[in-house]
Amino acid sequence: MAGMEIQEFADGHLDDAARLLAARHKAHRRLEPLLPPGYEDPVFARQEVEALWRADETPGAVGIRGGRVVGYLVGIRKSDDVWGPNVWVDPAGHAVEHPEDVRDLYAAAAARWVGAGLSAHYAVVPATDPELVDSWFRLGFGQQHAFAIRELPDERWPDGVREADIADVEELMQLAPLLAQHQLLAPVFSRLPPDEDEDALRKDIEEDIASPTSGCLVAEHGDRIVGIFLVVPLEVSSMHTGLARPEVVSYLGWAATLPEVRGTGTGLTLTRASFAWARERGYEAMVTDWRVTNLLASRFWPRRGFRPTFLRLFRAIP
Repeated sequence: MAGMEIQEFADGHLDDAARLLAARHKAHRRLEPLLPPGYEDPVFARQEVEALWRADETPGAVGIRGGRVVGYLVGIRKSDDVWGPNVWVDPAGHAVEHPEDVRDLYAAAAARWVGAGLSAHYAVVPATDPELVDSWFRLGFGQQHAFAIRELPDERWPDGVREADIADVEELMQLAPLLAQHQLLAPVFSRLPPDEDEDALRKDIEEDIASPTSGCLVAEHGDRIVGIFLVVPLEVSSMHTGLARPEVVSYLGWAATLPEVRGTGTGLTLTRASFAWARERGYEAMVTDWRVTNLLASRFWPRRGFRPTFLRLFRAIP
């Protein structure tokens, strides 16, 4: 393969970046047709690239071979309080004709990122392109998070699950920290502790229960609640945006069961109820996501038919 000239990304590269992104997304949709079709059009793909490019002054890179733009990479910054001194390559933040080229583009951009003290690097990559994922792996990145989707099966509402009501709030307050507590443990080692603001948590639960567009579903055993799943419109998610946001899709945004009932079928029952709730409201598909180091989640959701669409990769620079 002939050598590639690397330049700093600039306004004049937007149209070529849009062309590359539209082609990548078209190939992605051949394998996962539930993804939004609009971004196969370079006009809409350009809007996504330009939004990232205008978001801040994080340097990007473009690759040119034979007088043609053959790849680009654009990064943005997000909250340091959550992500550390970070740069993100979002779903629309990179596309290449040859997967190997992303390594050279990252090398050029990352030199400036690290020089500016930005040492936590994230990249959201199509899960269906193993060669592209491997190129990121060979840059020292590893999997951190998976986004996934599936069609909704025709499920009937199962016994033992109901929608929560306002009388459940105090009991749900006890279940709410379960997921964050679990992810503090090995091998996830999340840095995000459970929310200690009880007033804010109570308000969030009350709003979820009251919302006509949210399904706050609880499983009961005897006289107590032992699990809760929350289903909402995908539009409420701040992670599933742009190319990673299919149209008119439900989002299984939160799920937890008491440790003592795991393995008893409670999670399966809540999953069936989530499918039934979403279908009753006209949805045809559902999205969820999980930390790949969460052993329970990373095994449970694929077995329920969820197919990974994007992988969030991470690299920490010492």
